[in-house]
Amino acid sequence: MRASFIFGEVFTGLRRNITMTIAMILTTAISLGLFGGGLLVVQMAGKTQQIFLDRVEVQIFLTDDVSVGDPGCTQDICKGLRTDLENTPSVVSVTYLNRDDAVADAKNRVFKDQPELASMVSPNALPASFKVKLSDAERFGVINDAFATRPGVQSVLNQRDLVERLFSVLNGIRNAAFAIAIVQAIASILLIANMVQIAAFTRRTEVGIMRLVGATRWYTQLPFLLEAVVAALVGAALAVAGLFTAKTLFVDDMLSDVYDANIVARISNSDVLLVSPFLALVGVGMAAVTAYVTLRLYVRE
Repeated sequence: MRASFIFGEVFTGLRRNITMTIAMILTTAISLGLFGGGLLVVQMAGKTQQIFLDRVEVQIFLTDDVSVGDPGCTQDICKGLRTDLENTPSVVSVTYLNRDDAVADAKNRVFKDQPELASMVSPNALPASFKVKLSDAERFGVINDAFATRPGVQSVLNQRDLVERLFSVLNGIRNAAFAIAIVQAIASILLIANMVQIAAFTRRTEVGIMRLVGATRWYTQLPFLLEAVVAALVGAALAVAGLFTAKTLFVDDMLSDVYDANIVARISNSDVLLVSPFLALVGVGMAAVTAYVTLRLYVRE
């Protein structure tokens, strides 16, 4: 098998069907770019979730009688709760906030940038509470089961539930990107099949002569398969370049504030490089399988 002849036929075929080739390259690039974007969202969501889980606290709100009657947490009910919390496995720290502390925390942290709302917080609006830092956020169930029904406890708040609601939004964005990528992938498959059929039809005389002089079926069909693979590789390269460009020109600029505040994990160049091989493999695999199936079904002789 002469490699020079094979590659010559590949580039000849790509040049003959230039408009179809460009359409396939662009469609493949878009589908792979969306697929890569979905993978980057998955990576960002995982890293961001870990950031928030590291900050997650369980907050145990106390009843009004304890909040009012024991601001220093010196009486048996409050003191017993604090001691038991500190002795619970996986508990890293326990911080007691009386009503005054809770109001100050709301004004200085929660409503820090909203002074008009901070001024509306009543001194008696918030109950006393314990803020419990866990070494493992998954251990919330232990705290909830052990303390939710204890005397003096009004309710138990797990910030992990709020974090999971936030990530449901990111998961929605990821699913949307994957859904659009699937639609684009179907379009790419159809274009690949059409390109292979057109290429085989325009060279049917050449292929027939080669078969008459003893060329194998693989020898005559390999150029068509390689045409699809080359176009897919170019599309994958464009998709990777598009991800780098989008990250540098748009994503980094739009998310710079939340990056600096460590609210959302940063998408780095290494993240894009990590997904790049997967895009190339998916593109080449999709093109190769589609071309092979098309050739087996369409070019029978």
